[in-house]
Order: sequence, then structure tokens, then C-alpha cells
Amino acid sequence: MVEIRVVTDTGGDWPRAVDASRHAKLAHAAEWFTIIKRAYGHDPLYLAADSDAGCAVLPAFVVRRPLVGTIVTSMPFLDSGGPCGAPPAVAALLVDRLIAEARRRRARMLELRCADRLPIDVPPLDSKVNMALALDGDPGALWRRFDKGVRNQIRKAERSGLSVEVGGPANLPAFYDTFVERMRDLGSPVHALAFLRAVVDGFGPRARVVLVKKGSAAIGGLVAVAFNDRLTVPWATCLKEHFALCPNMLLYWETIRTACADGFAHFDFGRSTRQSGTYQFKKQWGAQEEPLFWYRIPLAPAGAFADRSGSGVRQVSSHSGRGGSRDLLARMWQRLPLSVTRQVGPHLRKYLIQ
Repeated sequence: MVEIRVVTDTGGDWPRAVDASRHAKLAHAAEWFTIIKRAYGHDPLYLAADSDAGCAVLPAFVVRRPLVGTIVTSMPFLDSGGPCGAPPAVAALLVDRLIAEARRRRARMLELRCADRLPIDVPPLDSKVNMALALDGDPGALWRRFDKGVRNQIRKAERSGLSVEVGGPANLPAFYDTFVERMRDLGSPVHALAFLRAVVDGFGPRARVVLVKKGSAAIGGLVAVAFNDRLTVPWATCLKEHFALCPNMLLYWETIRTACADGFAHFDFGRSTRQSGTYQFKKQWGAQEEPLFWYRIPLAPAGAFADRSGSGVRQVSSHSGRGGSRDLLARMWQRLPLSVTRQVGPHLRKYLIQ
């Protein structure tokens, strides 16, 4: 027998279930339950399945978007999510229950971002991959494995007088100033400073804010979070006008070097679309692909989907593209004053779940 319940507190069983699973990802950490709820007001919809085999979990959030409708996603703003610690049959039951809970909340869509293929009859979008670099505890050996071009770019940044500062919450305002500007240049609304502060505060000593500086001025930085044996970078930025100095190369090298010295087994660059610019940037460090399976399941009123099997639920997936509209909005955003994007961006970003 499997009993599935809605979790209202991620203390106790949740961290134990996550710690017991070798497939757990940063998105399964208990801290997100409070971080996302407090910073953006989205309601957690966390499920746990209890059986003789132990406890399996599935984190998700209800994102009520004005005008376009509600979506349930596992997990918003992160690269992965989905069932954790669940054998295939239990994973299917968890997804089935999440669909039912999403319908009760009148959601139009369920999105699942998973590191493993789900046992459901829905084809995933699989063009996105996670990029991770294996570490062995020896920064010197790692340096020698890098391509000559990578080493030369790092040396160029050092010769240009750039420096790197590894810290915590005190570095967040300087990072955010560069983050706001770079996101405007990319045509994308920026996260709220309160959200990033909630992440850094919520993970405490497991979070670090790294700055790359030219003199005393920050020209870029990143936020990294430790989970199990890996250090993951969900957010990073460098100002475009300094690209010729290779600040991002020095920024990442110093972060990788300290992660290696600190005993992490992997440095997680985060997700990219295969063959994109960010993919090539991460690949040059020796990072390897880890598969991601993103499912989008349109939801209809209860009773509309009656085709179920022992392997899960049968749905129709949708990965419709709106590239033209997104490109137009991005170009419009790039033309806005920085002060406007800083004020307005977070109010929009809270509903943009990627």
C-alpha cells in the first residue's frame, strides 16, 4: 500500500527522504518550501508517498499568473524537480496525485522538470541538459586538464588587474547591481533582491556570493549553493562592457578552484540548451551533459482525462513555441531605463517560472 499526502511542513520526513536518495537534486532541498513562499508568495504543493519501501517526495508550487492562468510547476526558477526517492510505480502515483491537486486549484498546466524520465505517457522536451564538471580535490591537476585557451583567458583577466572575492550575504547588493544591468541587456526581467536574499539566508553557510572586481568595483558575480557533493551556480552575471577582460573566466575559475579545495565532487554549471552559447561556455571547462526531461501537461477539468494505466497517467504534452513574441518583448525590455527594469522586473519575474 502507498499512502500519498500533502506536506505542510518540510521538517522531519522530507529532509530524511531527500538525504536517503542518491538521485536528489538541489530543487528537492527542504529550504525552497519557505524561500519561494516568503519571497514571491507562491503556494507550495509538496507531496510525500509513504510505503514499505520508505518515503518518496515530490515538490511543486502553485503559480497564479494574472491573465494567463495558474500553473503548477516542479520546480519554479530551478533546473530540476519531479519525484525524488520514488520507484517508477510510486513516481507515477505521485504525478497522478499532483495532477489531481493541480486541477482542484484550477491550474491550466502542470510542468515537471526531472533528471530522470518519468513513467508516464507524455513525451518530454529533452533539448535542455545540465552541465557538471567532476572534481577530484586537486585544483592543480584540474588546472592542467583545462584547454590552453581557457587557461590563457584566466591569465588575461589576472593581468588586467581583476580580482575575485568569495563571501556571503554582504556581497549580495554589489552582485545585484550587476545582475540588474545584465538582465536588462539580455531583455529579461530580473529576480527580486528579496528573493536572492532569501536564498542566501535560507541556505546559510551552504550559500556563497562570489564577486569579480576591477579595482574596488564589482563588474560581475555569481550565487552558488552547496547540496550534497556538488556546488551549483543558479545565477551568474558579468557586465558586457568588460567582456574583453574575460571576467567571467576568472570568476568561474576561482569558484571552481575553491569548490575543488573544499572537497566537492562536482561543480554544477546549471542547465543549457544543447549547442547554445552558454552550453559551449560550460563545455570548454570540461563539463559533461546530464540529461533533463521537462514535461508540460495541459490540464482540463476533472474527469476529462480518464485514460490511466499501471505505468501512470496518459496526457497530451505541449511544447508550443512563442519565440517571435518573446523576442519582441525582449527587445522592448532592452530599451527601458535601468531604473524601470529594476523596479518593475521583479513583479514580472515572479511569474516567469524558468
